Amino acid sequence: MPTELPVLTDSLQSLLQRGSCPLLHWGVIQAQGEEAAHFLHNQLTQDVLLLPVGQSRLAAFCSAKGRVQASFVVIKTAPDTVLLVMSQDLLAQTLKRLSMFVMRAKVKLTDASAQYHLRGLIGASVPSEVRDASPWHTWAHEDAFAVALYPAKWAGLAISRALWVAPVDRSLPAEHDISTDVWSWLEVLSGVTLIGQAVFESFVPQMLNYESVGGVNFKKGCYPGQEVVARSQFRGTLKRRTALVHSPVALAAGQEVFSPADPEQACGTVVLAAARPAGIGAGFEALVSGTLESMASGWRLGAVDGPVLALLTLPYPLLEDI
Repeated sequence: MPTELPVLTDSLQSLLQRGSCPLLHWGVIQAQGEEAAHFLHNQLTQDVLLLPVGQSRLAAFCSAKGRVQASFVVIKTAPDTVLLVMSQDLLAQTLKRLSMFVMRAKVKLTDASAQYHLRGLIGASVPSEVRDASPWHTWAHEDAFAVALYPAKWAGLAISRALWVAPVDRSLPAEHDISTDVWSWLEVLSGVTLIGQAVFESFVPQMLNYESVGGVNFKKGCYPGQEVVARSQFRGTLKRRTALVHSPVALAAGQEVFSPADPEQACGTVVLAAARPAGIGAGFEALVSGTLESMASGWRLGAVDGPVLALLTLPYPLLEDI
């Protein structure tokens, strides 16, 4: 039974009404060339060929065994240019691995992080064109892009979020800053995250619920790990999911989770965690990918006798529940 959430204080609600956060922990790989979209289409879990210019999607880059090595917000900014917004701590190795597959393709891959501003927008700071839009819908204004992200939901309150991407010579949104800690907490509450180094190759995309939040296209052609991803989806072999939890103690991506039902081995892994902002009590929220069987039995952090992780309600339905 999901835990009941405390109501946000007036001061915290006011803080979350609008704001902007510099996303220094994210970076950008740029793919440019007449075959940029075709190349990425063959590497990622998403259809990049049919992605319209000025629009975005969630996607993963997998190993041959279907394990996620990186995930991105994919933005097609021009017919010959695609941006991959991703976790900065995975960027260098992802750029190196993607470059191994370029061969004779007419595409150039570069680390373009220094060329772009990345900002997280919340509440009224989200442009009206994407504030109530479906996730991944994108508003292009000249050379800037605002991508609708999954909203953060808490005790009946939905907080709009967007990714704002623009060249560094463009002026920043005139909004007051919110801290990275607050943005990270809202990211956890959205139930959708870009993976970091701590969980490299830990999951197939469905273990992160990516097939339920638009991160996998099952109608497109081959890509690394596609057979494993498809088999997990259509042969009923998926036994892990990502859930939203509350923890009374600090926790971090990569930590193991245990269950009394099987105390000898870990049943899950923390994907992302963040502390609660002041105003709703102590504690932490986290996304945990774990076995469906253990989820029903209850989770403990670090050991079978560790702190109890209380299950919260995901802000979106999983594919089989839709």
